[in-house]
Amino acid sequence: MHLAVVVFLSFSAFTGAKIHIHDPSQPVTSDEIVPTGGKLILKCTVEDHDHSSLQWSNPAQQTLYFGEKRALRDNRIQLERSTHNELTISIGNVTLSDEGDYTCSIFTMPVRTAKATVTVLGVPEKPQIFDYDIPLNENDNAILKCTTSGSKPAANIRWYKGPEELTGAKISTSEDTNGKTFTVTSIIEFKVTREDDGAEITCSVSLDSMQGTDKSSTHKIKVLYRPTARIESRPQMPREGDKLQLQCDAYGNPEPEIFIWERENGDLPPSAAYDGSTLVFTKLNKTDSGTYICKVSNRLGTYSTQYKLDVNDPSPIPSTSSIDHAVIGGVVAVIAFILFCLLIVLGRYLIRHKGTYLTHEAKGSDDAPDADTAIINAEGGQGGSDDKKEYFI
Repeated sequence: MHLAVVVFLSFSAFTGAKIHIHDPSQPVTSDEIVPTGGKLILKCTVEDHDHSSLQWSNPAQQTLYFGEKRALRDNRIQLERSTHNELTISIGNVTLSDEGDYTCSIFTMPVRTAKATVTVLGVPEKPQIFDYDIPLNENDNAILKCTTSGSKPAANIRWYKGPEELTGAKISTSEDTNGKTFTVTSIIEFKVTREDDGAEITCSVSLDSMQGTDKSSTHKIKVLYRPTARIESRPQMPREGDKLQLQCDAYGNPEPEIFIWERENGDLPPSAAYDGSTLVFTKLNKTDSGTYICKVSNRLGTYSTQYKLDVNDPSPIPSTSSIDHAVIGGVVAVIAFILFCLLIVLGRYLIRHKGTYLTHEAKGSDDAPDADTAIINAEGGQGGSDDKKEYFI
């Protein structure tokens, strides 16, 4: 049998350096990690087969395949590829018992072998959440427990409320009865509010050593809380004579079932009647104005809300004729005012420009025998130019 050995000597051989040897007849394998239920691929190769066949054996040293020949009757084991230089087999639906050291051998002189360590991961079972179905009161602390078994190594557990991750969980781990896998328990505690009613709580488990092994469970929690309410008016702007409905919309868990209507500082008016959450006024009157109170209750408490009702007379809508009369009256008043102002101005103008003609006859004119003598005898007369004078006021 021909054996080819290539020896690489370093330049520092005389100083004690290591010698690196490559043996082409040495089979080569690789370690594998596979989850339970998965498919394991075992591959063995050799460069110089020297006309010998490769063989795979399990951890119990049972031959699985010798070349192309099946040696162990296990339908999970299948031949993938067989040549002089390679022997590849697969094992389906892997279990924890498949874990161990597998051996690839080539029967040269001497026989050469290679080990492949197979690690089987225990995929955690679907987690279970406990105590989620117990109703919680508002502001109570929720204490939920999540458990998963069959993980190897021990699984990680994470909690979520909706998309938000919850922190501060307490983790405990115990070994399963098979001695190979673990049971992991996580307990989370957090305060709940009314907004948490119906919130989805998720417990998620995973293995850091392998992707695709995540599993989760999601459940909704119930939170009980006191009711709240508000009153809506239909119509929103009620007027005298209208039919009015006041609707008391209440929210709570459990749902409010008791509704009581009251009027502040007095009894409900005779025209008002209520049926549960609705108070109805058949025909509004000004005397119905006031503050109305709706009280709602569930087993956790009572809540009151108010509505102030103000009933007004309907606003009169003016007719077209009344509008015309108002416009005409305004126009007439303006015209009368303008005429009055014009009369005042005209009167003042006439007074300022009125001429008063005063004639003063000369003294002694009464004794004059004729008009010419009277003119001549007039006092201060200098001809006929000053006999008459005009005065303008």
